[in-house]
Amino acid sequence: MVTKKPQATWVRIKPNEIKKLVIKYAKQGKFPSQIGIILRDEYGIPNVKQLTGKNITGILEEANFKIEPPENLRALIKKSLQLKDHLEEHQHDYPAKRSLAKTEARIRKLAKYYKEKGKLDRNWKYQPEKVKLMLQ
Repeated sequence: MVTKKPQATWVRIKPNEIKKLVIKYAKQGKFPSQIGIILRDEYGIPNVKQLTGKNITGILEEANFKIEPPENLRALIKKSLQLKDHLEEHQHDYPAKRSLAKTEARIRKLAKYYKEKGKLDRNWKYQPEKVKLMLQ
């Protein structure tokens, strides 16, 4: 039996105001995880989904904000680029080479998933040279 967490009674902000805050911070260029941290630390909102019925990415999708590539894919790409930079200086770092191969495999697998779900363009391909420009 699954028990529900009790509603946060100390939160005085209404769900519509929370949605407005999420959209405000998204317009400033913040990612969903950053928005969640800001709402938790500055406004005392422990769980957006519990108060609004939707998670932060759901609120952003409803407001037609598209984050491309999705945040977890972006983090993997950033990690692979850092590993590539490291390997330029340290060619014989074999654990880093293995880590790069595993990270790139995860990127391809996650990209395939997002393509199937429609969150990523069907023609999107992981090309480190082009992706590096996109992330900057």
